[in-house]
Amino acid sequence: MSKIAIISDIHGNLTALEAVCKDISKRRIKRVICLGDLVGKGPQPAESVDRIRELCEVTLQGNWDHSVNQPHNKEGILWQQSQLGAERLDYLKQLPFSVDLHLSGRWIRLFHASSKDVYHRVTRKASRKEKLSLFEHTAMTSFPEASIIEAEAANTASAVKSPSLTPDVVGYGDLHIPFMQTIKNKNKEGLLLFNTGSVGASYEGIPQACYAIIEGKPDASVGEPFSIQTVRVPYDVEKAIAIAEQLQMPGIDRFRYEMRTGLEQ
Repeated sequence: MSKIAIISDIHGNLTALEAVCKDISKRRIKRVICLGDLVGKGPQPAESVDRIRELCEVTLQGNWDHSVNQPHNKEGILWQQSQLGAERLDYLKQLPFSVDLHLSGRWIRLFHASSKDVYHRVTRKASRKEKLSLFEHTAMTSFPEASIIEAEAANTASAVKSPSLTPDVVGYGDLHIPFMQTIKNKNKEGLLLFNTGSVGASYEGIPQACYAIIEGKPDASVGEPFSIQTVRVPYDVEKAIAIAEQLQMPGIDRFRYEMRTGLEQ
């Protein structure tokens, strides 16, 4: 069986990220995939990018990773850009859109927000039609843009082209609220949709880091066990706030509120 940690929405909160890394290590999970939004909101975007580059075998682009590379006059984004520097900004600009995996006979597609683009949000309360659209091939997810990882161990990924297949499972980030739902398609088959929640900025009213673990057997039939688990990890929220205050990060009042409450302001 292979376990893969799926993390998303770090948002420059290195304190939360390190707590999640420690939890992943305790569980002896070797493979980690990040679904984007490494930066924005939090005080340590550069350090978070560097840590993700060390940790993850695949890192996808989120809306903040794209947006921070666009021209801006907002103080908060200008501050993020200055913290990151040219090389890290270029790294974020070139991140891939999606990645596909194969575990226990299930085709799993991962991206940041939706199959359309990094800014298109599909909430928990979205219609069945909107949620089913996440399973469709689009100009963004179509091959060869999406890679299929079939290797059991980290750093041994291989890309496969197979545009005729449709994912059985879709996972994404962006919402900062974890959930899992089975949706029937037109053939009455159950498709599984899940959201990872956020490592660095929870919006579910629980001020803890959140990520997902998927477990299955590579290159196996659908008869093999498969599971998805949501994990919440406590971390030192006040430490994260103190770092932001010390660095005089713009938007500190909103950051304090969101970190302490686990709610979006």
